[in-house]
Amino acid sequence: MAFVFAGVAGLLCARVVSGQDVPRIGFLSALSYHAFPSRIDAFRQGLKHLGYTEGRNIIIEYRWADGKPERLPAFAAELERLKVAVIVSAGPSATRPARQATRHTPIVMGFDSDPVGSGFVDSLARPGGRITGLSFLAPEVSAKQVDLLRQVIPNLARLALLADPQEPGNTRAVQETNQAAVAAGVQVHMVDARAFKAIEEAFASAQKERAQAIIVLPSPLFTAGLKTVVKTAASHRIPAMYWTAHHVEAGGLMSYSTNVDDLFRRAAIYVDKILKGAKAADLPVEQPHKFDLIINLKAAKEIGLSIPMEVLARADRVIQN
Repeated sequence: MAFVFAGVAGLLCARVVSGQDVPRIGFLSALSYHAFPSRIDAFRQGLKHLGYTEGRNIIIEYRWADGKPERLPAFAAELERLKVAVIVSAGPSATRPARQATRHTPIVMGFDSDPVGSGFVDSLARPGGRITGLSFLAPEVSAKQVDLLRQVIPNLARLALLADPQEPGNTRAVQETNQAAVAAGVQVHMVDARAFKAIEEAFASAQKERAQAIIVLPSPLFTAGLKTVVKTAASHRIPAMYWTAHHVEAGGLMSYSTNVDDLFRRAAIYVDKILKGAKAADLPVEQPHKFDLIINLKAAKEIGLSIPMEVLARADRVIQN
């Protein structure tokens, strides 16, 4: 079976340590290691803080689908055959196939947009099954995104939401954004994209509807194709709000979202508890603690947008060029 490990020497640590009973955990992602190396680094740092070192007292079996989600069920089944003690899923697109392809292995969500709505857990306080971990969404995020766009575009009246209909958890994000927009007197227009080729059509639809800004909802599609999304937004001169800092680092306008690296760092705590005998059903799903506002001034200049000083002053990071 073809798969790619982390790809660099520092991550090729999944080796057998002779003479020791070393716990083995799985890491399952729909993307590639190179898409978000900071998340893996944060997870490994979390483990190290708890006393785990890869190749010494823990083994991590990495499985990367490299943007081909159809590979995930086979990878998840393989991890269970390897008798890993727990699988860490890097997002809802990995959690669902991990649950469906395995029968016994506990699953820790590195992050999930809506674990209750997706049917992964009974409730955040009492997961009730073999899945637990971290929730990506918090109600205040959508409201804050809308509020920030209104400050940047004072006459904001029409807002587009770009969503991937195949992405679990989008329902909650759409609902919360709609509620925040309605409360602010802003109309919302939904645009969908299920494939890279549909991204241009989605932005064209938003422009046709006279959207003054667009919020790009979380999706592996928009993550794997972040350069395409960012360039398309710029070509249509539509101010875009993203759910990850990576889009802004790639040239996008701004993001206000959960700090996902922090979630992966905290995922190590769940792994530690499960390795020490805790049941996933008894470990409450935790919500995000850390949120970041990132602004790209070069992107703003390119579309002729001026960012108010009071907004810049609240940014956690401002990208100049």
